[in-house]
Amino acid sequence: MQNNGAKQGGEGYQFGTFKGVFTPSILTILGVVMYLRVGWVLGSVGLAKTLLIVLMASSVTFLTGLSLSALATNRKVGGGGAYYIISRSLGVEIGAAVGLPLFFAQTLGISFYIAGFSEAVTVVYPELSPTVVGVVTLVVLTALAFKSADLALKSQFLVMGCIVASLFSFFIGGEPGQLSEASHAIPAGSSFWVVFAVFFPAVTGIEAGIAMSGDLKNPAKSLPVGTIGAVATGFIVYTAIPCWMAFKISDRDILLSYPMIMRQLARWGGIVVLGVWAASLSSAMGALLGAPRTLQALARDNVIPRILGRGFGKGKDPRIATVASFLVALAGILLGGLDVIAPILSMFFLTSYGLLNVSAGLEEMICPPSWRPTFRIPWPVSIAGAFVCFAIMFMINAGATLIAGSVAVGVYLLMERRSLKAWWGDMRAGLLMLVIRQAINALDKHPLDERTWKPNILVLSGSPTSRWYLIELADALSHDKGFLTVASILPVDTPSDRIASLSDTVGEYLEKRGVQALVKMYAAPTPLEGARTLIDGYGYGPIIPNTIVFGETRRPENFDDFSALMRRIHEKKQNLVIVLESEDPQVVRTATRIDVWCGSIHKNLGFMLALSYLLKRSPAWKDAQLVLKTIVSSSDQQNDTMEGIEEFIAKVRIEARAEVLVSTGSNVFNMIREQSEESDLVLLGIRSPEEGETPEAYTAYYGDLLDKVQGLPPAALVMAAEDIDFHAIFQE
Repeated sequence: MQNNGAKQGGEGYQFGTFKGVFTPSILTILGVVMYLRVGWVLGSVGLAKTLLIVLMASSVTFLTGLSLSALATNRKVGGGGAYYIISRSLGVEIGAAVGLPLFFAQTLGISFYIAGFSEAVTVVYPELSPTVVGVVTLVVLTALAFKSADLALKSQFLVMGCIVASLFSFFIGGEPGQLSEASHAIPAGSSFWVVFAVFFPAVTGIEAGIAMSGDLKNPAKSLPVGTIGAVATGFIVYTAIPCWMAFKISDRDILLSYPMIMRQLARWGGIVVLGVWAASLSSAMGALLGAPRTLQALARDNVIPRILGRGFGKGKDPRIATVASFLVALAGILLGGLDVIAPILSMFFLTSYGLLNVSAGLEEMICPPSWRPTFRIPWPVSIAGAFVCFAIMFMINAGATLIAGSVAVGVYLLMERRSLKAWWGDMRAGLLMLVIRQAINALDKHPLDERTWKPNILVLSGSPTSRWYLIELADALSHDKGFLTVASILPVDTPSDRIASLSDTVGEYLEKRGVQALVKMYAAPTPLEGARTLIDGYGYGPIIPNTIVFGETRRPENFDDFSALMRRIHEKKQNLVIVLESEDPQVVRTATRIDVWCGSIHKNLGFMLALSYLLKRSPAWKDAQLVLKTIVSSSDQQNDTMEGIEEFIAKVRIEARAEVLVSTGSNVFNMIREQSEESDLVLLGIRSPEEGETPEAYTAYYGDLLDKVQGLPPAALVMAAEDIDFHAIFQE
């Protein structure tokens, strides 16, 4: 099982740990910054702060290396390195949001290392142009990478020898007295975080190993061993060099004056020159091998056009992606120098490191059965690593951090809009389950009250196309404010696969119509029996529907079961909204008026006001006028009642007007029909079953009510039963 998960299926070069991970990583770590900027760092901030910078930068990389090791030992790591790992953990959208900036960071890394090489060349040969040296170098390295990654990596062993020889020459080196006369202008000192930003690319060598993950024989073994080994080696070297420099040289001006101070301190300066040339070229080659493979992985996942990811030859070399990397690197060489590119690299690499740590931390926190790494670390360690990465980004440049974050968010939203269908699973569902679990357990101990009440609606609509007005009204009530479940009762003999298919179809239909809702299909002998069972059992813990919405039935043979369902809803303390089917089934449209008829049931009025307020917050009803209407028996009561309602409206802070009508002695419902004829929606309260009332009596009440409300414009009959004081929602 382990071997199958680690092999690359015959694709790629099948490199081992030393050649495929440790060598490209350590050669990138011991590169341009070591030779050309450690003296400048020491001269700018002193030995103590230099060691602090080395410790902080190496700690970030070490923590990221631990997270990477856990991720790499849990599953097969394909080509694309950090992008591949993040996309498989956090999803293709977040992977793309990091992968695209990471590609540009890697290509700018090519520019960075070549700029360092050009600077080192012009120190020895000042008559040469740094730009010309850089462009020629890029062309040669690209040709080498284009030819064969294997050939490029074989050359790195020679580079390793040069670096080791140069370090040996440095540590047994010459005398500082040779530096008494500085020939260079002394640059101004820099702040701690600016110096950190310039130094940090020195420890980003693990990206070189990650980027080659698709060409490793056993990534699960090679990545942890090679990465941590390279980080530890780099830390030792970067701690020793400034200590030795500080011992040899006490004058900071000298450190600031000589970009290649290691050459002056070495016993054989020519070997140091050879080392910096070899290190910068190998680092550039590592980036030139890694960047196209990141682009290739993005193309294979359809984030970018697939043509960019086409592979050639035995090793599936990404030659088209290499050309793209060449063009970006060329632009970097033409536009900026070493100190300009370094802070940009730091920001991009810190972003990718932070998300690698987030991925490992969340995987360990959620800990699904699929998370079985052979190398484990506690999740707080990875989350701490992510926090440190993002905190350092803000300390370096808060504005640039916000810009980088905005770019990443923009890419994420673009990918989400494209609705890419990934063939792999990621942790997002598991993370949501973790959050939901914690939230439900907490909610169970802190039940909702008037201040936190929101609608959790179960709408029994049947086929959405036949009673769309039910869903439309329920969506207007719950839109962006509460939960909505659209349910349908199917014949009891409906096959399970048919139920699943219908559920998917309804879900897609709702999504196309802009309705955010859950879908529940339930098979039962009769619709009313199924509705009762669904109302009794639907929900999870404290998350159960508090409001049931359905249409009326006008079949007398169903009155008994229907009124029994109403009584059951009341017993379960759930609110009920019965939407009457009118001649115009398009209940919700661009509305102008909502009529709320105030009756004698105080609780119903509060609930109708809550529903009206929710409706007016939806797009279709935002301009509708809310009218509170009531009927009094005589004109003597009219003024006092009007004043009372207007005072109530002002007190509860809702936009509404009052109308008080005097009874003409005719049927009340005739007056309601006449006065609400121009209304877009009428809300009427209905009474709940009285204590001791027989089922037959409540059935008779329902049948009589249906007769009285015939001919109304679009209307909803409302019964509040929840243990909520709805009037308290509108109190101060």
